[in-house]
Amino acid sequence: MDRKYVIGVDIGGQTSKLGVVDTRGNVLAQSVIRSDTHDDVNLYVKDLAAAIRKLTDQVEGMAAIRGVGMGVPNGNYYRGTIEFAPNLKWKGVVPLAQLVSDELGLPVALTNDANAAAVGEMTYGVARGMKDFIMITLGTGVGSGIVIGGNVVYGHDGFAGELGHTVQVRNNGRLCGCGRNGCLEAYASAVGVARTAREILETTDRGTILREIPWEKISSKDVAEAAQQGDSVAIDIFNFTGNMLGAALADFVAFSSPEAIILFGGLTKAGDLIKTPVVESLNNNLLDLWKGKIKVEFSQLKESDAAILGASALAWEL
Repeated sequence: MDRKYVIGVDIGGQTSKLGVVDTRGNVLAQSVIRSDTHDDVNLYVKDLAAAIRKLTDQVEGMAAIRGVGMGVPNGNYYRGTIEFAPNLKWKGVVPLAQLVSDELGLPVALTNDANAAAVGEMTYGVARGMKDFIMITLGTGVGSGIVIGGNVVYGHDGFAGELGHTVQVRNNGRLCGCGRNGCLEAYASAVGVARTAREILETTDRGTILREIPWEKISSKDVAEAAQQGDSVAIDIFNFTGNMLGAALADFVAFSSPEAIILFGGLTKAGDLIKTPVVESLNNNLLDLWKGKIKVEFSQLKESDAAILGASALAWEL
């Protein structure tokens, strides 16, 4: 039988999304299992394998599956391992690709979620046909996948491309989740937007509808909704965030000269509220030879399927 489908698996701290994907990027069947049920990764792998077998019954069975691609926290593409992922129960170095391959009898590849998103965008999305671009994921954190010459940049150890942890504020920068101060992630993520909102409310008396929300519960979604209603404070928050991100992207352009920068993740739902200041700041900070030449695009992958698609794209290379 022709092996015309692949499996995509996206592992998060609480749940794992999995699906069967065809060559056109259609997710034909999908499901979710818990990632946090078992301390023993071998038990998780058995649950995952059972869920995959059940999914494939909805297409043409396991015989039609070419391989499995996985997007995972702290995933090492070279070694097929998860290494010291803080949000997963399985500690240390976990040989997940080999464990899943042994259980299913299929080849398995894995990488971190941002790199998976870049491969997915190159395979199915707006970056199709591009050889040089940078994927920036704007969610709870800031992730990145760098593609040069049609290949994801992994570095010598498999962990290249942590652009969210480049330091943007040297003195008195915000504490980042990684333990350092001033990282881009502390400012340009959904969490960073909420932190900016709280700082403004705490240090100024400017009028804003954000004051109607309990201080500790303000989210980036609240800020976006306020900005869409014309709230000047909320608009300023997005301008600040976009300026910070655009300046950082200008630095990223300097080392890889990408055709495009593609933005993905929950924060992109703000649309032009985030894109306009990003593009303006990017061009203000670029060297003249790049000004106006670097495209900034939103991902075209359907959000509900994007994690599965990104992971699945790895499996076509097996």
